[in-house]
Amino acid sequence: MRTVLIYAAAALAEIGGCFAAWAWLRLGRSVWWLAPGLASLALFAFLLTLVDSAAAGRAYAAYGGVYIIASLLWLWGVEGVRPDRWDMAGAAICLAGAAVILWGPRPA
Repeated sequence: MRTVLIYAAAALAEIGGCFAAWAWLRLGRSVWWLAPGLASLALFAFLLTLVDSAAAGRAYAAYGGVYIIASLLWLWGVEGVRPDRWDMAGAAICLAGAAVILWGPRPA
């Protein structure tokens, strides 16, 4: 459960940081949006170090599935676009893959 919470917090931090750059470059917001965006991205990187995994690459790969779910929630909650059934099916497949990567049995 701890890993899931860390991944959820990391996804929020990453999407928030990336959206700050999007807002500046694509939505015409002030360059000052980048300051909290960069802090948010630094928090994202820190949070991923807290995942219980022997290998960074495996922690990052598993996070990818969580990021996809979080991105679709952002699409719906912040941008007001409801994900369709294909979005949801793809996200479910990615989340299942993330679970296999992170919690699959490994040789000792």
